[in-house]
Amino acid sequence: MRRSKWVTVFALMMVIVLVLSACGDKPASQSGTAASAGATTQAAAQGGEITYALATSPDSLDPHRSGLAVAVRVFRTMYDSLVVQLPDNTIKPWLATEWTISPDGKSYTFKLRKDVKFHDGTPFNAEAVKYSFDRILDPATKAANATALLKPYKSSEVIDEYTIKLNLETPSVAFLGNLSQAMLGIVSPTAAKKYGDQFGKNPVGTGPFKFVKWEDNAEIKFERNPDYNWAPELVSNKGKSYLDAITFKIIPEEATRIGSVQSGQVTAAETVPPQNIVSLKNDAKLQLLQVNTGGLPYTLFFNQSRPPWNDVKARQAVQSAVDIDAIVKTLYLGTYQRAWSPLAPSAFGYDASLENAIKPDLDKANRLLDELGWVKGADGVREKDGKKLTLHYVDGSPNREKRNDIAAMIQQQLKKVGIAVEVEITKDVQTVVYTNQGYDLYGNSQVNSDPVALNSFYHTTAPNVRPSLSHLSDAEVDQLLEQGVVETDTAKRKEIYKKVQHSIIDNAVILPIYVFPYTVAASKSLNGLKFDALGYPLFNDVSLVKK
Repeated sequence: MRRSKWVTVFALMMVIVLVLSACGDKPASQSGTAASAGATTQAAAQGGEITYALATSPDSLDPHRSGLAVAVRVFRTMYDSLVVQLPDNTIKPWLATEWTISPDGKSYTFKLRKDVKFHDGTPFNAEAVKYSFDRILDPATKAANATALLKPYKSSEVIDEYTIKLNLETPSVAFLGNLSQAMLGIVSPTAAKKYGDQFGKNPVGTGPFKFVKWEDNAEIKFERNPDYNWAPELVSNKGKSYLDAITFKIIPEEATRIGSVQSGQVTAAETVPPQNIVSLKNDAKLQLLQVNTGGLPYTLFFNQSRPPWNDVKARQAVQSAVDIDAIVKTLYLGTYQRAWSPLAPSAFGYDASLENAIKPDLDKANRLLDELGWVKGADGVREKDGKKLTLHYVDGSPNREKRNDIAAMIQQQLKKVGIAVEVEITKDVQTVVYTNQGYDLYGNSQVNSDPVALNSFYHTTAPNVRPSLSHLSDAEVDQLLEQGVVETDTAKRKEIYKKVQHSIIDNAVILPIYVFPYTVAASKSLNGLKFDALGYPLFNDVSLVKK
């Protein structure tokens, strides 16, 4: 593979940027490599079907439109990417066989495999790549996280049937690594045009499994792609899957989901609750696998477009009144790591000096609220100009990762300083939060491989674009985030993101809560389940051990 100096620089950066480390309980220790279930030396058995219980339902199986991690866990089985990130964090070929980067870092030219077909028989070629990436930029697609991952892509040129040139607005240290993510997977142009808005329910990719059916709130079924022969170096099995089929069962109730794997009704179940970890580790019939997800931890965002939370003192009062340590220890029993920064500890540029920098201080919280003129009324709730000091806290249903319980605990903690917290639990987060912006505090996280992900949450948004969750508009932060995209000097880039993190925490833009450990309980008959560096399961090597 020919490499310009930019390729070398970018590859070195990605080695650093994409490191993922595990912490807490480590039933399957990976510490920067893919975790794996079962004995990898054992010959893989052919055939059979597994059932994999999900904690929530995907919103769509269109990789460009979904923003949910649970959706990626499902559709990674059916979509391939141009490149792959290996366990040692290098970037290697996948659907692309080789690439070059221009000296100015603003164009990438990829040579593509010539033996790949989509599940519907459509040939994979440069036109398909161009279609997929242009589709993400098309407003009609209503793309979600894929838009941010693809930036600063602006256009592509089909050089010949199996050669494509991608053009960028500016150089981006994160671009090549982002191309490895499932949300930038290549879709069938034929199917996407045919199904339009319904492509997410009729998905077609080039991956090792083909979509069969989706029964809403029940199950999603895939069958083996018998023609698959282009798996990346990330997995051992380069050809068709050992399994005949995978069925993802949607089981939101924790007790039911865990009971299903214990009874053998499902082969594996994700998102094991903290209270079940010890018992499952001691269950002779099961194995427990865990990997910390990278990117942005679960974080509560203040909506700074709504007073009084547009005032830094009001936000700092909440920051001082909330005891996050108590929340994390009480709800997660030592199985989750507390977050201190807008970045997870595994992310490039994470600043460990923020750890333990913020401590609960009710005196400070009360003093700040006094300075703002909020006075406690007879009922203990502060008032000003005839209005009570209320904070509208929105969270989704079902109670994913005990997030509803976080809201309840914060409600009790803020009551002590005279803030009335109104908790709204809704099944329609899309409307309440993203369309109506009807929240003062809302929590979210994002699995990602580079701190460039911060741009979507903290950079000022254009007037005609949906606001970020924080509604932050800070010229200094904007400038730093823009520099972080293009800076190739490792030390300078770290310093940029250190400043960004400190600004966000010092100004109480957010309340970081926890780093999510993706935990799976599985039957010991399951062999070869792996996780990539972002914590997503991979099924290429999975087989069932015959009893």
